Amino acid sequence: MSSLPSCDRPSEEQPKPVKTDHGPIIMTALMFLGVAWLISTEHPLIFGRSLHLHSSTSVTEPIPLEMEGGDPYVRALMRTISAAESNTNEPYHTLYGGDLINDLTQHPDHCIEIVAGPNLGDCTTAAGRYQFITTTWIEQAHHYHPQPPQWYSWWAEYSFEPIYQDTVVYRWLSDATFWGVDIPTLLRQDKLEDVLHLLSPTWTSLGYGIEDNAMTPYLGGIYQSMLEEELQNCRTANGGGC
Repeated sequence: MSSLPSCDRPSEEQPKPVKTDHGPIIMTALMFLGVAWLISTEHPLIFGRSLHLHSSTSVTEPIPLEMEGGDPYVRALMRTISAAESNTNEPYHTLYGGDLINDLTQHPDHCIEIVAGPNLGDCTTAAGRYQFITTTWIEQAHHYHPQPPQWYSWWAEYSFEPIYQDTVVYRWLSDATFWGVDIPTLLRQDKLEDVLHLLSPTWTSLGYGIEDNAMTPYLGGIYQSMLEEELQNCRTANGGGC
């Protein structure tokens, strides 16, 4: 009988190589990559995405809403509020003072020094078409935002994209329980001044607050113009009935 070849000899004659388990290292690396990706999508500011673009430009009348549908009277009111608060060509991106924010994945929460009016020297986080300060946005988004952050995105905030700014304000203005009156009904009764008076503690430039501006005297006419446009759009979309 021939002897075994060297490669077939028992293990004591040729030690087996020691295997290294790279599984835990690979899994850890993948986990860190996953966390980095999630942070980059949910918290873009950490990775240096652009914040400011350029200064905004005033417009002769408020641009249309990003949100589609809804009561034309409330839509006209929303455009009137934006005329007083952010009458620019890019209202959804507008910060207090007129600078523009690029990233709307969440409320920008930039506190900018107030340069005129009764709050001179303080700072405000007012941003977007309706100049939400951070705390008001979070409070109202909690009640009216159609897409709150998922339970597993504990670090995420409510999206501040244009359609969500509109939707939160539309639902808020339509909530008779919150305001104690039915705003759409008041508007249909031609009681715009009553509505502006009611809303002035929230949006202080509507004529009955503490900070009138250049647009305040024209809000009645702006509302009527916006209402005519919104009613016409509604009739077109609904075959004449609205």
